[in-house]
Amino acid sequence: MAACLERMPEIQERDYSADETRWSLLMISAQSGNETDYRQLLSELSDMVNNYLVSRLGGYDFIDDCAQEVLIAVHEARHTYDPRRKFRPWLFAIIRHKSIDAIRRQAVRTELHAGHCTVEDHIAGDTPLESGMTAGRLISALSPRHREAIKLTKILGFTTAEAASRLAISESAMKVRVHRAVSSLRKLMEAEAL
Repeated sequence: MAACLERMPEIQERDYSADETRWSLLMISAQSGNETDYRQLLSELSDMVNNYLVSRLGGYDFIDDCAQEVLIAVHEARHTYDPRRKFRPWLFAIIRHKSIDAIRRQAVRTELHAGHCTVEDHIAGDTPLESGMTAGRLISALSPRHREAIKLTKILGFTTAEAASRLAISESAMKVRVHRAVSSLRKLMEAEAL
């Protein structure tokens, strides 16, 4: 037991410089088209990302999904890695953004389960509409631009940045569209309640 406790600081103070160098070399090789090195990199990152997320966020059920999203983001952004820079800051920027997205989604789910009823609940079909007007009819009453914004962000779950990219508009323009679409839906729901 004492020997085990003596080794714990050793484990906690792990030197990541070897990982930094290896991962950087694997990514450079992957950028050149070496699929074997790319698979090796993703395999190593998978374990590390999972362990990191569990250590930071706990053992929540969305951790595996978040880790997969991180690996997908690494795949999609691998061309942005600059070999002249360190690998870990690039990787941890991706991890940070994806974990924040996962936490936000989890917070929304928790809020929905707590009994809060919002326009977004109706859009997603989580609550019945007392007026009898279906979510589909509500959404179809919107302009095509607002319909698409609601579909991408509230139904399919894309971030505003992802939705904006799909529609080739700025993120701020997408935020405005979503806000206006939700406002329009509120007005439609209020009109139906009268």
